[in-house]
Amino acid sequence: MSGSSPAARLQRLFEGRRLTPTQRRIAHSMVRRAADAPFLSSVELAELAGVSQPSVTRFAVALGFDGYPALRKHLREVTPEGAAVGGDAEEGLNEYQQAVLAEIENLRQLSELLADPAPVERAGRVLAASRPLLVLGLRAASSQARGFGYFAAKVHPDVRVLDEGGSMLHDRVDAARRAGASAVMCFALPRHPREVVDALAYARDQGLTVVTVSDSAFAPVAAHSDLLIPAAVGTGLAFDTACAPMLLGRVLLEAMCDGLPEAQARLEEFDARAAERGLFVD
Repeated sequence: MSGSSPAARLQRLFEGRRLTPTQRRIAHSMVRRAADAPFLSSVELAELAGVSQPSVTRFAVALGFDGYPALRKHLREVTPEGAAVGGDAEEGLNEYQQAVLAEIENLRQLSELLADPAPVERAGRVLAASRPLLVLGLRAASSQARGFGYFAAKVHPDVRVLDEGGSMLHDRVDAARRAGASAVMCFALPRHPREVVDALAYARDQGLTVVTVSDSAFAPVAAHSDLLIPAAVGTGLAFDTACAPMLLGRVLLEAMCDGLPEAQARLEEFDARAAERGLFVD
């Protein structure tokens, strides 16, 4: 396991485990601080996750270890030499540079995840087949949903973006389902709005397949997603940064295009009309 990123090693450790909501919260916190995880005390991890110290101990036991010290020992053994917190590469860098490096690490993790293209290819087929296609993203994720919807509409015949919550959210899901929708593309980023969790639960109850991009496989939306592909967010600045989720959205667009035989023709038609209208200056 030493030949991959810290987050990827942790994800593999947690895969297939039946964790309680509290334990998923601890796992999520460890993934977000993957480079630091082998060096955190149980008290530090409990504070980071907002849980009790005994919860951290039970979490370690649920993973098959005698206790948290055994889990931390394991994480240190599989951590490549020189990967300790505060490595030489980050010494002397200001907080802005460190935030950029953290995003580069998030993109590196995403690259490793995409070494197996099967989940993305499956998602692309599901999204391409839905007419109309719902794209959901509220609050912090609304820009991701709008960006995905903007490009998807160039190749997909009917894209409906849901970027505002409220009492009509379920109504719009109902309307899309009656029109023939079979899937929802959801972007779910922290802090996770309760409305998104409720909307996904409702969409699945109505028979829609839910494809989700979220910051962690342990995010609250995971229980209501048929296919969740994680892409970490940066947490080094006052507001989270979401380069990896945005790039993953573009990757899913590419996979969706592969499932739409008319995609290239639609793009060419758009370019021709844009040229006729003088839409762009370049």
